Amino acid sequence: MFDDQFAGVANLDPELLLALREAARDAADDGVEFRVNSGWRSPAYQNQLLREAVAKYGSEEEAARWVATVDTSAHVAGRAVDVGPSDATAWLSDHGAAYGLCQIYRNEPWHYELRPEAIDHGCPPMFADPTHDPRMRP
Repeated sequence: MFDDQFAGVANLDPELLLALREAARDAADDGVEFRVNSGWRSPAYQNQLLREAVAKYGSEEEAARWVATVDTSAHVAGRAVDVGPSDATAWLSDHGAAYGLCQIYRNEPWHYELRPEAIDHGCPPMFADPTHDPRMRP
């Protein structure tokens, strides 16, 4: 979370990283430790994850519920972070909007993106999964 030597952290959008670190400091005061399970991803790694998902789920359509293409992935753009462990995601579920950190997909409780407007207005409604997110369409 705080180690910029890891590309998955260092290459996150600076505003997302700032919000995430602020939330992590406050969560630590509550005894909750954040871990970045996946942050920024290289295009090659995203392609690998997509190939693995297609093999696991049997089709590109089903894999799309879990893994985006390189062109649509918020991770490749540095605008998404997967947080763990489960107590950290629970903490973010309760407190994330105050930092602009919102869960985007109902099927991925670990996936958070920065929505600065959430600080004043709360997080927007979640999509069921990435296939319902208009940003995922090429």
